[in-house]
Amino acid sequence: MNRRQILRTGFAALSTAGISTRLLAADSSGPRFLLVFLRGGYDCANLLIPYSSSFYYEARPQIAIARPDTAASTGAASGSNLQVSASSAGALALDSDWALAPAVRESIGSMYSQGQVSFIPFAGTDDVSRSHFLTQDIIELGGAGGSSPRDYSSGFLARLSAVLTDGAPISFTDGLPLAFKGRTGVPNLQLKGAGEPSVDERQASLLSEMYAGNPLGSAIADGLQLRQEVARSMEKEAHEAGQGAIDPTDLKVEAARMAQLMRDRYRLGFIDIGGWDTHVNEGGAQGTLATNLHNLGGSLQAFAQAMGPDWKDTVVVVVSEFGRTFRENGNRGTDHGHGSVYWVLGGSISGGRIAGEQQRVEHDTLFQDRDFPVLNDHRAVLGGLFRRMWDLSPDHLERVFPDVVPADLKLA
Repeated sequence: MNRRQILRTGFAALSTAGISTRLLAADSSGPRFLLVFLRGGYDCANLLIPYSSSFYYEARPQIAIARPDTAASTGAASGSNLQVSASSAGALALDSDWALAPAVRESIGSMYSQGQVSFIPFAGTDDVSRSHFLTQDIIELGGAGGSSPRDYSSGFLARLSAVLTDGAPISFTDGLPLAFKGRTGVPNLQLKGAGEPSVDERQASLLSEMYAGNPLGSAIADGLQLRQEVARSMEKEAHEAGQGAIDPTDLKVEAARMAQLMRDRYRLGFIDIGGWDTHVNEGGAQGTLATNLHNLGGSLQAFAQAMGPDWKDTVVVVVSEFGRTFRENGNRGTDHGHGSVYWVLGGSISGGRIAGEQQRVEHDTLFQDRDFPVLNDHRAVLGGLFRRMWDLSPDHLERVFPDVVPADLKLA
């Protein structure tokens, strides 16, 4: 490895250099928050099914999910343990209006029955561009849509971290997301392929020698050590799995690594997951969307289990830039929409319910005759949640989400 390669590797290591020094000093107690961003605009109407609406079945003749079957849905609304039928294609009733997709009934459905999951339908931004990138930016920046000015140097998670006494942040992404822009020293760690370290022991030794006596030396050494620790841990899991190597896209493996870091060291986390732009052959109870939801639900359940006793102090929120058209298109898929459904998970949340402002799902209640409306603003929802989690003052909330009245959905 020549000097240019050493320098390139050294600067790459700096992206995680702050991890060990920051986290070794972190207190293991206190609230934790993880934002899961589903990029691509997932079809929320085939996750949280408005089964009391006959219009849902009229609008989706090819991809609608069957109404709940009584046997498998027994106990869902009361909060008792669910008796799940894995072979049923029907939805799992959560109340008299909403049901859960069968793809997540064993994972999210089970957690819902334990009061560890709630859903917020009709959630999102006031932006109506239906542009993936613009709406994603609006959410991460924590601002308004339309012609409102946007400060691309300040993300809402960075602002939240700044007002918290113990808000050590980490992003489980290849690059730093907009949500953390503005906060210096935020480490990002892409866990995909973490079992194959980008820096081996020989390279690490060369880097250590190169930066000996330099103020950056200690930080680089800490960053390299963390990467090697994560790599060794995942290598052990791959070995125990036998012949089947760990799939780098397996979210369950990433969930375990994320939980390890957030349990021991970090307080604010971010991860984004792609593959939700289902214009063609989306499927219903089975298919592309169902597979993605199944993997996501299992991963979130694995994350909760891996958090152990600290799950009681953890809140996870799943968002997407927008929902999708309520009617299916001519390709058995759905197109860019507006209102979405947010998920809120946690060991001590007031879960097992559908939260936020709601309305009946009918033809005449659609936004612009095509989408779910937005009745629950993303900033108000998150602001109310943060206020309860950290007992934030009005001044601190104003710094995180300026000019926004927080909505107290009494979830945390």
